[in-house]
Amino acid sequence: MKLKFLLTTALYLSGWLSLSAAELDWSRFRGANGSGIAVGAQPPTTWSDTQNLKWKTELPGAGTSSPIVVGERVFLTCWTGTGAVTRQLVCVSRASGKILWAKSVAGEASPDRYDGFLQEHGYASHTPVSDGEKVFVYFGRGGAAAFDLEGNQLWQVKLGNDANGKNWGSAASPILYKNTVIITASEEAHAVVALDKATGKEVWKSPGSALEYVFNTPVLAGSDTQPELVLVLPDELWALNPDNGKLRWYAATGLPGNIAPSAVVGDGVVYAFGGFPQLGAVAYRTGGKGDVGQTHQLWITRNSTYVPTPVLHEGRLYVVTDQGFALCLDAKTGEEVYKERLPGASATGRGGKPFYASAILADGNCYAVSRRNGTFVIAAKPQFQLVAQNTFASDTTQFNATPAVSGKQLFLRSDKYLYCVEAGAKP
Repeated sequence: MKLKFLLTTALYLSGWLSLSAAELDWSRFRGANGSGIAVGAQPPTTWSDTQNLKWKTELPGAGTSSPIVVGERVFLTCWTGTGAVTRQLVCVSRASGKILWAKSVAGEASPDRYDGFLQEHGYASHTPVSDGEKVFVYFGRGGAAAFDLEGNQLWQVKLGNDANGKNWGSAASPILYKNTVIITASEEAHAVVALDKATGKEVWKSPGSALEYVFNTPVLAGSDTQPELVLVLPDELWALNPDNGKLRWYAATGLPGNIAPSAVVGDGVVYAFGGFPQLGAVAYRTGGKGDVGQTHQLWITRNSTYVPTPVLHEGRLYVVTDQGFALCLDAKTGEEVYKERLPGASATGRGGKPFYASAILADGNCYAVSRRNGTFVIAAKPQFQLVAQNTFASDTTQFNATPAVSGKQLFLRSDKYLYCVEAGAKP
């Protein structure tokens, strides 16, 4: 399957295949390189309990992690229990929604305390990643593990048992690079760790105390000759060499506290968002060596987002902020294009944040999932246009997960159900 996927991807990108033939997988958090963009996909813009719903599947446990799509399978993680926590990788049939298998990872003797803000997202916040042959998961103190597509566990390793002072748990999702799985074990080990995909053995480890409050998933930038693994830390932006974990360059950002949004990359530029209590956003050119703060910064603004990650499209950055504003910035200047409060996007949850999920872009629209007020579909253009607001009235649980999209299907996840929506489908 891996060879077929790589060949299909290459043919599509070279123009030899249309997406209708390729239907590229959504194999990690926010799709290809974490861009949040589903090239060529055409999901519906409206749905409900009775409209365009292909199937709805009750899950064995709650979770904030996003679904991923690998061929005819959909994978996601769940958790149960608050004492001896059990974490599961669940495999669902893309065609029917039937759970094909669910595999548990051994419970933890001392999980993070289930109080405070950990109640907002629970113990399954890391989205799986797949190379088309295996699925890799990270479960914080439960460690990292690899499974084949039939549910056979191939390896499991613990990466640490530390905690951060706020007891939030970690949240960054694993990514793949060459023959390694790269994991931001921010809370458990205060380090970024690369593991061999085949064995789980450590290839390199890059520690740093500032990683304790990093909740964002790294992205790849740079070039073939100088690849860069980019992370946003409190007050700094790091670019590591993904082959050995050594620091290539860094820059001060002025974004303090804890950082949840992932970096956004495009056209040789890295965009960083977040910070607490002072929000902000900055843009830096990629490349360089050492401290590039004085030479590579392009702009800085206080227009930003605390949790969701933006998407870059046609020279503009789109995000629905955790406070419920649809925000659009000019990617070249950082200037505000528009900022509009979404109707009905009221505060919710203990933290008062109506949005945790990141928007994804498909067929010219941004899909932003709110926690309790449905999914907002917003046109990806310089004039604000709310295309639709869609809810599943029968589901009153939280929707914390970023959606997945592939072909004509959109996959949404709440604390209780996994949904597949497709134009013309009937439940």
